[in-house]
Amino acid sequence: MNASRGRPTLEQVAARAGVSRATVSRVVNGSTSVAGPIREAVNRAIGELGYVPNLAARSLVTQRTDSIALVLPEAATRVFSDDQFFPSVIRGVSQELEAADKQLVLMLAGSPASHDRVERYAAARHVDGVLFASMHGSDPLPGKLARMGIPVVCSGRPLGPATVPYVDVDHIGGVTAAVHHLLALGRTRIATIAGPQDMVAGIDRLAGYRGALKDSPSRSIVAVGDFTRESGAVAMRQLLDDDPALDAVFVASDLMAHGALGTLREAGRRVPEDVAVVGFDDIELARYTDPPLTTVRQPIVDIGREMARQVLRLAAGEPADPAIVLPTELVVRQSA
Repeated sequence: MNASRGRPTLEQVAARAGVSRATVSRVVNGSTSVAGPIREAVNRAIGELGYVPNLAARSLVTQRTDSIALVLPEAATRVFSDDQFFPSVIRGVSQELEAADKQLVLMLAGSPASHDRVERYAAARHVDGVLFASMHGSDPLPGKLARMGIPVVCSGRPLGPATVPYVDVDHIGGVTAAVHHLLALGRTRIATIAGPQDMVAGIDRLAGYRGALKDSPSRSIVAVGDFTRESGAVAMRQLLDDDPALDAVFVASDLMAHGALGTLREAGRRVPEDVAVVGFDDIELARYTDPPLTTVRQPIVDIGREMARQVLRLAAGEPADPAIVLPTELVVRQSA
């Protein structure tokens, strides 16, 4: 259509399809009351004319925005670092939303002001649902939004009293497999670099480590990092100071394990001859460390996909699974 003639109108679409204006409006607004052949005729006319629906008007009619927010309660420097958790979750969520013809709204909530802004934005119904990932502590926001009737799904079991649907992985099973592997190798002084203890992943992975050692003669030797490479290096130095004779370490993330490997190299400890190292995540980096890292694979992209599926079900008025726990798998390489 010639641009000088203006934008196509609803009436022109109706005339091209041979239906009423009201029928075109129902099709544009997603009504299921229009028969298939008629809907196809309307959509064909929309395509031929290049008609673009008024999304604001559509939202008023349908009470839907066709948008889902993914909230990351982290500072921008953390989200846009070399931690592959964040881009992998975003990729999984975006793939599922794109398939459903929905928009992704990415929101960071690493400060009190941004946290409040997320609450106002969601409460104003600018999105049809909210996904929370990388949560710290007993954040009241997911429960507060859920009580407003907003569909909410979390990545990881919420630590507070909120009972909202969540998608997680089998942290304890994965860590148990890792520690049992080290015990089977004959390692007797197995330490751990745990993740933050205000996050469910950090809590559960430490619990898995302690549980796996419960019936072994090896005592718990613990240092805590924050899932960054730098904290892994610092924590490994602390562990070597605490027990110079340690012969293995389970590290609660691959990035921290990479930092730990650097510290061990600086200290003159050979991996795995002197100290065996196992990480968690199986990010791409794990295959290229020196030596390649034995680790626990968690399906991060699938976490994002499943979160998106669940929030779309809630937004459509369907029930969501209250808890989905995805499997983990030990991947053995040269570091252990």
